Amino acid sequence: MKYLLGLLVLLNIADGALSFFLVRFGLGREGNPFLLELVDEPGFMIIKVIGVLLCALILWDIHRRHQRLALIFTSCFVGIYGIIVLWNLGLFIG
Repeated sequence: MKYLLGLLVLLNIADGALSFFLVRFGLGREGNPFLLELVDEPGFMIIKVIGVLLCALILWDIHRRHQRLALIFTSCFVGIYGIIVLWNLGLFIG
């Protein structure tokens, strides 16, 4: 579970960095409507990091009581963010 949460944090930060650069250079746009106005601001990465750390702490707390449920949800989130990062890399490279 610790490795999955670490991977989730890293993928989310990678997503934020790629989104920032894609928007900055006009190669893409932010898909999250809550972050749409913030993506070009300096505090964008701070919000992303704090948000994912908070989510990781919540998932860790759930894991203490419901291990299987937390493992399933964390695995799904890692898969989703893995796809998002690959998609963003494709936009950045292509």
